[in-house]
Amino acid sequence: MTSNQAQIDESYSVSNEFFTLWLDKNLHYTSAVYDWTNPYDTLEAAQERKVQRLYEFAELDKHSVALDIGCGWGSAADVISRMGIKEVHGITLSTEQLKFCHERGIENSKFMLQDYALYEPDFKYDGLVSIEMIDHLCSPAQAREGLAVDIYRQYFNKLASWVKPGDCFGFQAILRNRIPRGRKDLEDLAFTADVIFPGGLNPRIEELVQAISPKWEIEEMHMMRKDYMRTTAEWYRRFLEHEDVIREKWGDRVFEDYDRYLGLCPKAFDKHWSGDVQFKLRRI
Repeated sequence: MTSNQAQIDESYSVSNEFFTLWLDKNLHYTSAVYDWTNPYDTLEAAQERKVQRLYEFAELDKHSVALDIGCGWGSAADVISRMGIKEVHGITLSTEQLKFCHERGIENSKFMLQDYALYEPDFKYDGLVSIEMIDHLCSPAQAREGLAVDIYRQYFNKLASWVKPGDCFGFQAILRNRIPRGRKDLEDLAFTADVIFPGGLNPRIEELVQAISPKWEIEEMHMMRKDYMRTTAEWYRRFLEHEDVIREKWGDRVFEDYDRYLGLCPKAFDKHWSGDVQFKLRRI
């Protein structure tokens, strides 16, 4: 089944403090967008650049009311608020992330503990943003049953009802690409899916392109595999710097689980097992 609230809490509620040790200062848990002409580009700057692109894709401005679907710790909403917005809303299934969003005090923001499938706004938003939330919608079992495209299409159709024709959606997703050949690599990928992100599965690019129709038109697409490789490598570097603290506060099991997961990530993107994509979508 699709990831439920208990599974989302398992994925993101180890401790807010835990994630602050190795994510960027604004707690973006998704791929950044790097300036590859600048060898000194930082994770923090690259994460802001990611949201700026999605803000532009959604065609937001200071008069807009926007929704971030799967808002995490409010990281994107914070950037959107600072770029200029009338109001930004965020929905999440993580209780710890929602608490953190409320504590941040982001201007012109509203956050809700809400399953997107049950959400019914009483007005039309001016634009939408969603960053790697779709990875929680289809389970491996559902994909094996051939249900992935239908599940993703239900998502895109649902979101289309929240905006007016002509409005835009800045969308980002992790992708699954090739299948590794080695047993250890297969086991590590299965571990990530079963232990770190239970109930979720990364879509394939062709599934998304198929599911976007008939409600949305793809106007722009950026593939970001190398950006995510660089992002996760930086996460892993920062994570290892805090090994003693993590083992002391959260125990050996948490450290070893995340060491296995984060250690695999750069390799997965380097070997084309995983990818990442950003779309600019326009409501038909």
